[in-house]
Amino acid sequence: MMESEILSPRSLFLIQFTATAMMTGLIWFVQVVHYPLFARIPEEGFTAYERSHASRTGWVVAPIMLAELAAATLPLALKLPLAPGRTAGTDPLYLSAAGCLLLIWASTFLLQVPLHRILERRHDKQGILLLTATNWIRTLLWSLRLAMLAMLFTECAFA
Repeated sequence: MMESEILSPRSLFLIQFTATAMMTGLIWFVQVVHYPLFARIPEEGFTAYERSHASRTGWVVAPIMLAELAAATLPLALKLPLAPGRTAGTDPLYLSAAGCLLLIWASTFLLQVPLHRILERRHDKQGILLLTATNWIRTLLWSLRLAMLAMLFTECAFA
């Protein structure tokens, strides 16, 4: 694939949509299965488990989140068209989806990462409950973002 094809609006949108869909599925798994099971990990092995969890999860989610961020922001920076008469920087639906992504990143680094840092140092039942509760922010935002991108795809693909 040539560089111009990778940076084409269509390619960037497909990368963004795919990454968002992957993260939406992953965050629902984390929210419904993974974080609630933290409470069942014995205290004596919890911090080692949490450190391993954070490290291993980073290897999975970081590339997807970075690809999503790049594919979402490049169309804004380059003022790329979405469809005839529509550009990423002026389209309310695109900007709303980008706003969701901004809030996801803010939640991640202002809430979830600090909570994981606490849990890496000590078993904390309240910390686990708070992590699970605040993670609903990302779960709902990624779900909303995916719905917006699906609507945008439908609107632009058939424009």
